[in-house]
Amino acid sequence: MSLTNDTTLQLAVSQSIEQTRASIHQWKMAGESIALVPTMGNLHDGHLSLVRAAAQSGMRIVVSVFVNPMQFGLNEDFDTYPRTLAEDIDRLSRFPVDMIFTPAAEEIYPQGTDATTQVTVPGLSDILEGECRPGFFTGVATVVNKLFNIVQPDTAWFGEKDYQQLLVIRKMVHDLAVPIEIHSVPTVREDDGLAMSSRNHYLDEAQRKLAVSLYRCLQHVVESVQQGMDCHYAVVHASQELTEAGFLTDYVVVRRQQDLEVPGKHDKLLIVLAAARLDGTRLIDNIPFELM
Repeated sequence: MSLTNDTTLQLAVSQSIEQTRASIHQWKMAGESIALVPTMGNLHDGHLSLVRAAAQSGMRIVVSVFVNPMQFGLNEDFDTYPRTLAEDIDRLSRFPVDMIFTPAAEEIYPQGTDATTQVTVPGLSDILEGECRPGFFTGVATVVNKLFNIVQPDTAWFGEKDYQQLLVIRKMVHDLAVPIEIHSVPTVREDDGLAMSSRNHYLDEAQRKLAVSLYRCLQHVVESVQQGMDCHYAVVHASQELTEAGFLTDYVVVRRQQDLEVPGKHDKLLIVLAAARLDGTRLIDNIPFELM
């Protein structure tokens, strides 16, 4: 089906793999290239920054909207994750998007998630987010690989807020020789610095005011390490700050940007990453930085 809006743009909305492939086949036969922006919907300016960046390529743009059950663990928020497809379509209609692919779970996993072939990226998937959320990155890698096979894009765009996810996808593409160029866009933040996230809507007014403490603690880590403080002490102080602010911290770490390994004394390109819970809401953030 298609959607007509007051900007007179025609935006195709496909729910089936067959329909999506048919349209993309026509574009490719006409010599056009494809850019894919994978999302789970509930779009905010962070997602739209990916669409804007993809639009600069001059390619046909496909945005997928799919809340992937395979990347949610037990007692996580799959059932309550915000689903706002009508609003998402309206927001995307203001951009040069050619298609929204919004399949049902049964379309992606016709035999269910337990019976589907899985893609596992070793090493990177087992640390930090992978340790806190077992199976999460297998769910991510599996669905992204399937989206790549359905859409067959030339490029795909991901946000740097989910930094470990970005590295997992890049490694998967490299290891499996997938002919897709992966692009990333820096984290988009609210005016006070809070990283934009679909899960921010879970926060009540008081929690929202506290939430920015996560970003500020990461800023303190960057400043401290750049001023010569040992990374270990910097993250210990940050964890204490988060606890005092009311967070339950999963991790605060400083790692190498390229592979999230523990940095050596000669490493200069670093990143501080954190995950912490504010009541029932789990927030993640990171700040890449360089030592001089």
